Amino acid sequence: MDRGINTRCLHLEETEGKFDNYGALSYPIYQTATYAHPAVGQSTGYDYSRLQNPTRENLEKIVASLEHGTDAFALSSGMAAISLLFELFKPGDHIVSEADLYGGSIRLYDHVSKKNGYAFTFLNCAKDDVEAAIRSNTKAIYIETPTNPMMNVSDIRKISEIAKRHDLLLIVDNTFLSPYFQNPLDLGADVVIHSGTKFLGGHNDTLAGFIVTNKTEIAEKLRFLIKTTGAGLAPFDSWLLLRGIKTLGLRMEKAQKNAQELAAWLKKQKNVTDVFYPGLPEHPGYEIMKKQARGFGSMITFNVDTKEHALAILQEVRMIKYAESLGGTETLITYPTTQTHADVPEEVRLKNGITPRTLRLSTGIEDVEDLIFELEKVFSKIV
Repeated sequence: MDRGINTRCLHLEETEGKFDNYGALSYPIYQTATYAHPAVGQSTGYDYSRLQNPTRENLEKIVASLEHGTDAFALSSGMAAISLLFELFKPGDHIVSEADLYGGSIRLYDHVSKKNGYAFTFLNCAKDDVEAAIRSNTKAIYIETPTNPMMNVSDIRKISEIAKRHDLLLIVDNTFLSPYFQNPLDLGADVVIHSGTKFLGGHNDTLAGFIVTNKTEIAEKLRFLIKTTGAGLAPFDSWLLLRGIKTLGLRMEKAQKNAQELAAWLKKQKNVTDVFYPGLPEHPGYEIMKKQARGFGSMITFNVDTKEHALAILQEVRMIKYAESLGGTETLITYPTTQTHADVPEEVRLKNGITPRTLRLSTGIEDVEDLIFELEKVFSKIV
């Protein structure tokens, strides 16, 4: 019998019935840089924490289990994870990428990856012809679904079929849904990326990133690269992620419930012109989400009627925090134009649908009545 995801957030089957670490239920923080050897040619299994650390290893096994992968790699941030993954490529390689990505990913492409000789074609992978963009030197397709911030939904199975026909890697950033709601490897992806800072950590108190794969060859290359480049997650941060993941399911369900109610409320506001939430039946990705995910998540993007009203909302919120990031216990509101996507060229932002009227909401686990009450007060001031 396959265990449920909430159980796998808490337990590794391989440790059951054992009393390692004195029976500690909270996995210990192995705050050490190096390890003593019993003798020449012998090892405890750990040599140096840049290579591996017991706390990080336990976390990686949990995340691999949640994503149905064979191996996972815990990095110091989501951007460190993407940077490490891109070490699989070489100058001259071409990547077909979703255009509506987190701004930090686009910054990495523009200022590091292109310098290193990689070429990119950017598409709306939910609508455009992905296969037509493939070249003889294409090595991978990279998508987010839903995208950040415009919530475009790509069909992972369909794009996987394209990737397999051309012997390409399919890389899926699964940050917005987390493994609780979506498992891209089961849908044909080769690699899954997470900003662990977000839903996996869940408490806005640490940075982390993950790469998960079910391909042995990729895992072996990444294990060599993580020890070589040195961006593995530190022991204490690994422990914070282990603690956060224990409540992943509870948080995801509550935050999603709040998002569904807030999306419905936003649709009724006269100052709101658009609501982008894949849990709304009118969202173009709604049916795809029902097929490839177990939920719709807790991220909402919406447009208001004027830039001035967008700025006024950010000025007036109190309990809801005007802050970058997402996926924590607290509800956050973000202004992509000057925050998450500030380094994206304006013409690219506008083409992707990000305007000065665009706001992004990450719903937390507060009582939804309190969130609506606050927004009602805020919106009453911008009429």
